[in-house]
Amino acid sequence: MTLPPDLPPHHGFARSNALQRRLHELVPGGAHTYARGADQYPEQMAPILVRGNGCRVWDADGNQYVEYGMGLRSVTLGHACAPVLDAVTTTIADGVNFSRPTELELLAAEDFLDLVPGADMVKFAKNGSDATTAAVRLARAVSGRQRIAVCEQPFFSVDDWFIATTPMSAGIPAQVGAETVRFPYNDVDALAAVLAGDTVAAVVMEPATATAEPEPGYLQAVRALCDRHGTLLVFDEMITGFRWAAGGAQSVYGVTPDLSCWGKAMGNGFPISALAGRREYLERGGLRTDADRVFLLSTTHGPETSGLAAFRAVAAAYRTGDPIARMEAAGAALATGFTALVTELGIGDHLRVRGRSSCLIFETLDSHGNPCQAFRTLFLQELLQRGVLGQSFVTSAAHDHDAIAATLSACAAAAQVYRTALERGTVDGLLRGRSVAPAIRRTAAPRQIETSTSR
Repeated sequence: MTLPPDLPPHHGFARSNALQRRLHELVPGGAHTYARGADQYPEQMAPILVRGNGCRVWDADGNQYVEYGMGLRSVTLGHACAPVLDAVTTTIADGVNFSRPTELELLAAEDFLDLVPGADMVKFAKNGSDATTAAVRLARAVSGRQRIAVCEQPFFSVDDWFIATTPMSAGIPAQVGAETVRFPYNDVDALAAVLAGDTVAAVVMEPATATAEPEPGYLQAVRALCDRHGTLLVFDEMITGFRWAAGGAQSVYGVTPDLSCWGKAMGNGFPISALAGRREYLERGGLRTDADRVFLLSTTHGPETSGLAAFRAVAAAYRTGDPIARMEAAGAALATGFTALVTELGIGDHLRVRGRSSCLIFETLDSHGNPCQAFRTLFLQELLQRGVLGQSFVTSAAHDHDAIAATLSACAAAAQVYRTALERGTVDGLLRGRSVAPAIRRTAAPRQIETSTSR
């Protein structure tokens, strides 16, 4: 299949691989986020990026890609979005970090609370984990309880209270994990059982995910259970915020949490996060309380001006335009075209996309119909060689018609190779190197690399 003119032939990964080897010498894991690690991509095929614009990125070898995932869902307006960059550039020309609050902090708080009317107060930070951990600490202080109930959803924090429940719990005392319990999504009875006995300080959950919408009445039932048991309801809006709606999933489903945690797309890639919620709780971290104060969020870089300026520009873009409609339209077109091409090839039961149109994932099943990392790796490998980069098909408002057409062209060719593997019943002879591995796992195997002492 002929590549579209805006996606030139691939030049290989020689320089990217050399840079990746050097990164492994200097940075544990070779990346600063596990989800960005080389083990999440086909072996020796993990591009090191040098720039981006819109929905396209370029690597150190001069290859161009249509990118999906967009900074782990942190970029919804597109890379190098001019209004955001202009706002940041203008603002930082007057300084970045000061020893007292700036008016910008007030203006950003007003913008945020205008978008999230269910919240009374907000405090800014730099990453989502800080916000969720602050919510947990606050809930424990308010309730006088220790246990935290988390929904069986992928990720909430890098901090001990959550990581202790994952396979990468080394270095965390066992008793820490014992204070965090899990419950399944869309199961009211299961949550009721967890809350029985009134020992849970907070329920922490995403109100929805890419592949799971709340059943009718579910979130309302969760809200009622929390109220009945004196438990704070915390919504993680890291992904749903600015992707489901500017006001988050809580505005879509009409359920207001006690606290909510935000990040990712609120700065279009610039580092900023937020903890928001009811005044009576957040004041416990302030100066207008008679209760013992909670060390809520106190960060050197939380109020620095570039992140706040980026957020205000994002908020303006959502008020004056409709980026969510654009990213959803792009995802819908991609899903429709993808389904048509795999159906035509007769492999629609083995290679498919699903999820919310702005947050699509692809499923890769082997010849027996079972989810398979080796087949997933083969699909990623074939997409990379054809100018598509992504562990999912998560779109942005910058994914235009040409990008979707180029992606479908690449998918059509990749699907042909995938069908060959299905017919053989194996990826042997087609897959180069080892399969990708879960980002959070107990050991470096099955993608452990040899130790080098070269500097």
